[in-house]
Amino acid sequence: MRAHSPLREFAEYVLVRSLTGTIFALPHSSAVLVGRLLGGLAFFGLSRLRQIGERNLSIAFPDMSLSARRRLLRGCFDSLGRQLGEFCHLRKATADSLSRIVEYDPQSRIRFEEAKAKGRGILFVTAHLGGWEILAFSQSAFGNSLSFLVRPIENPRIERYVDATRTRLGNTTIRKKHAGLTCMRILKNGGTLGILADLNALPQEGVFVPFFGRLACTTLAVTALAIPTGAVIFPVFAPWNPARRRYVVRGGPEVEIVQTGDPEQDICINTARVTSVIERYVRAYPDQWMWIHERWHALLRPGDRVCTDFPPV
Repeated sequence: MRAHSPLREFAEYVLVRSLTGTIFALPHSSAVLVGRLLGGLAFFGLSRLRQIGERNLSIAFPDMSLSARRRLLRGCFDSLGRQLGEFCHLRKATADSLSRIVEYDPQSRIRFEEAKAKGRGILFVTAHLGGWEILAFSQSAFGNSLSFLVRPIENPRIERYVDATRTRLGNTTIRKKHAGLTCMRILKNGGTLGILADLNALPQEGVFVPFFGRLACTTLAVTALAIPTGAVIFPVFAPWNPARRRYVVRGGPEVEIVQTGDPEQDICINTARVTSVIERYVRAYPDQWMWIHERWHALLRPGDRVCTDFPPV
């Protein structure tokens, strides 16, 4: 984490508080509209992020026309802007207000109850798709609080501000660094742990597995936690549904652990299986995934973990 001067940290904090406070003061529909407008401005103004997104989309959809990929990328910025507007209103959200914008797919709810009935820990595996912040927050609002891993924001003032919103109804955030023992304890005690498993990982912390037909270094945390604890791997996502004008939470079925007798191989195979589920959702909602992250940044080197052959989910 880079250290910044106290003056810069304070200036960044004031800017963020001013922006989010202004959006917070607006009615919900207006807050979302402003967030989307800011997302549109970011699409035109943040050329570096736009270039990353264009490069990623050319990797994922090489046969798609340039104009079609550009529409997906605009959708990505629109989705991020929508979530900004929603996140600003989480400071005063209640179960009642969230029920107007979040609903659970009936079959997914049944699957989640079945997973809980097993009495084991549950790994909520999700991605930066749709309303991932709202997904975690709504769990606490609806009586299913969870712990989830976060990557700390570089500015500690902003970090504390964002964390206060995320945890105000009972959720617990866990910083990723040195979190292994804490996560193991939560799962062994039958708790629920959320993990975003769709970003580029460092080679020493990940496995190179196929993602849109190209090897991408992917966190091994999900399977490294699930195998020793017996936790249920439960994929769950909250894409925005324009027709229903709600985030529709879709989860399960659980990803069964494949065991070969080789612990290292098991981690690789099951990481690939989990990633294939994430890819399936990204393909279903391509305009709602965060294409502006350098997903294929890490390069495969001799000795790195890799898995290209695995049983389908």
